[in-house]
Amino acid sequence: MSEGATVGEWVRWASRRLESSSPSARLDAELLLAFATGLPRSSILGFPERRPGHRVGERVCELTRQRRAGVPLAYLTGEKSFYSVTVGVGPEVLVPRAETELLVDEALSCLAGRRAAVLDLGTGSGAIALAIKSECPDARVTAVDRSLAALTRAEMNARRLALDVSFAASDWWSALGDYRFDLILCNPPYVRSRDPHFEGPLRFEPRTALDGGDDGLEAIRSVLAGAPRRLAAGGALLLEHGYDQRPA
Repeated sequence: MSEGATVGEWVRWASRRLESSSPSARLDAELLLAFATGLPRSSILGFPERRPGHRVGERVCELTRQRRAGVPLAYLTGEKSFYSVTVGVGPEVLVPRAETELLVDEALSCLAGRRAAVLDLGTGSGAIALAIKSECPDARVTAVDRSLAALTRAEMNARRLALDVSFAASDWWSALGDYRFDLILCNPPYVRSRDPHFEGPLRFEPRTALDGGDDGLEAIRSVLAGAPRRLAAGGALLLEHGYDQRPA
């Protein structure tokens, strides 16, 4: 690309290079341009004739190279929208998935706005806990993770969003004692250890947040084993699992 290339030309250039590696090449290119220029995506779309300059072009080249190699877009831009919140993410946490929003939908149906005690097990970026608190301010939300790096990220997100969520380091139930919750939520690791996706699109994300053992059910067994003594009377446990794991 020439030094005087326009934003529109950069978008087309990046889109072409991402076509073979991303199903959303054009959108990825637009978001990378927005991130590199510090402009909203609407500005990228509305003013394609702008000339971002040589330094921005170099940055776009590097971002496109990384995205083409499979680095998640959210890791490159540093954030991911999830339900009603946008959370900061990095390689220390799993990128929140759109399908996990169903877990939040079901949780909010259970809560119906009441002042309930909610636990998010294995919170990662804090996306689930923060979305629940954002939608149901009266809920008392606790979020735990065994990864201190993940907890640091989740706490940063809570402060930035000004949402009052309690965080604690805990390997599943280990630090929770006999405290009981009205609702327990969990998106556990449930990918089988030998799943070929670990050598492909999942290789950039923390394996501990994905690997569920030989059958993908190790973490789920731990969650189910500890849930009865931590659920209040009439409480509910909601967890995500693999598409083929329901019978087990």
